[in-house]
Amino acid sequence: MNTTNFQSIFCILCIVGLFFSYSHAMTRQQLKNSGKLMKKSCMPKNDVTEEEVGDIEKGKFIENRNVMCYVACIYTMTQVVKNNKLSYEAVIKQVDIMFPAEMRDAVKAAATFCKDTTKKYKDLCEASYWTAKCMYDYDADNFVFP
Repeated sequence: MNTTNFQSIFCILCIVGLFFSYSHAMTRQQLKNSGKLMKKSCMPKNDVTEEEVGDIEKGKFIENRNVMCYVACIYTMTQVVKNNKLSYEAVIKQVDIMFPAEMRDAVKAAATFCKDTTKKYKDLCEASYWTAKCMYDYDADNFVFP
């Protein structure tokens, strides 16, 4: 990992850590703000444009390998990837830590509904992409994605 990537990741983790030090959960806006930092790091790593990934939160999922790997990058940065696979248990843990109380049950329900999606794909990029799409389709109102 080069110094610039390390510094970017370190800054993102510090900022996310600052959010946690002030409260145990972020507001929806704070989630979006921290997501911007992850997005800024994952976009160049996966050679995607704002046009390709900018409206994922609104349900615009472009079926493209780079976009799929961008989704996997975001999930990796949010620490829900374990042993190169999406971890349902890690998702639930992160929802409890990061999401506002009023969103937790809905997001957990979407995660529970979509948890078996990952079993259909051996590839982390595909599993991440289709799981994110499943969660959006299940509950678009509570889907937050950078």
